Amino acid sequence: MGMKLNITAISLLLLLTSVAEVSADTYFDVTKYGAQADGKTDISQALLKAWEAACASPIASRVVIPNGIYALGQVALEGPCKAPINLVVEGTVRAPVDTSRFQAQAGWVAFQNLDQFTLSGNGVFDGQGQSVWGQKCSRTKYCHQLPINLRFDYMNNSIIKDITSKDSKQFHINVLGCSNITFFQVTISAPGDSQNTDGIHIGRSRGVNITQSTIQTGDDCVSIGDGSEQIDINKVECGPGHGISVGSLGLYANEAPVIGITVSNCTISETTNGVRIKTWPSSPHGTATEMHFRDIVMNNVSNPIIIDQEYCPHNQCKLQVPSRVKLSNISFKNIRGTTPTELAVTLICSKGAPCQQVELGNIDLKYTGPGGIALSQCKNVQPTLWGTQQPKTCAQAA
Repeated sequence: MGMKLNITAISLLLLLTSVAEVSADTYFDVTKYGAQADGKTDISQALLKAWEAACASPIASRVVIPNGIYALGQVALEGPCKAPINLVVEGTVRAPVDTSRFQAQAGWVAFQNLDQFTLSGNGVFDGQGQSVWGQKCSRTKYCHQLPINLRFDYMNNSIIKDITSKDSKQFHINVLGCSNITFFQVTISAPGDSQNTDGIHIGRSRGVNITQSTIQTGDDCVSIGDGSEQIDINKVECGPGHGISVGSLGLYANEAPVIGITVSNCTISETTNGVRIKTWPSSPHGTATEMHFRDIVMNNVSNPIIIDQEYCPHNQCKLQVPSRVKLSNISFKNIRGTTPTELAVTLICSKGAPCQQVELGNIDLKYTGPGGIALSQCKNVQPTLWGTQQPKTCAQAA
């Protein structure tokens, strides 16, 4: 005994308890409001009517989308509501294929200004994004105008569990301005070549937990933006995709600090990067600190460990001007596996604000390419090293 429940477990228990018992008067089935499971008829109005009834209930309630295939247009489910709500999605809801049916810069399904909200039910949110992938996203703003599958804006004390986000047109899940929100046993699925389909993007939020989830997509499995604090990523299977990233940071002025990121007990497979911290050169001032990556298995992962303060994906940066984002208190511990890229550990810090308090311990990464051994590259950093060091980290530091 004597063991303490972690924040994720406490949140889960409290939220499930709050919605465990729901009377017939507080059970709102969208089919009772006109929704049809024919895969063609838009159920937006039926869902909004059921939501409005639940939101007005003084006691905990459920809104249910039963088994079946439903068409769902762009919809915002907003609070504040009078009591906790559990949206139970048992069926598959499909987004419109036609992007003209979406307002720019908005999500397909948005949850906003809610407290003690639960999204559950083993259902699928199918963004039907195949027709829009590959539209020169890297050089235009086109992708950023596409709808995100699920938006969570200004949510508190909430849990998202057991649901699947499939084939989003842009990011699968966006978390903004949230506090104490947990993603538990969530599945995210899109092909490895689907552009700009980040699994979960977090910004300006505190106390975000992602646990026991599987993320397969065409961009970062998890990306962490500015203003993120106390983010815990645990027991996540990532890949294909671009790995788990903090940043990119420093693109805009007045970005809020990043504080307290933990990535642990994860398996990353067949990705273009492993765990990564990236900031733009010639950036405004900023800070990111207390970032810890431990107990991670890499399976055929390119670039397994990266700090890149010269991040410039389109070669349109002032590389001669250093990043002014200060990185500190960073650790990589107990990271093992295989990589097809010779450069297994890259620590490129800013010459204007060198990284401080960087620690690497028990790193065992084997290069599987033709000839040679795994190598490291280091700039403007003097890390503390202990335990196994494969490759020999910073053996030829600049």
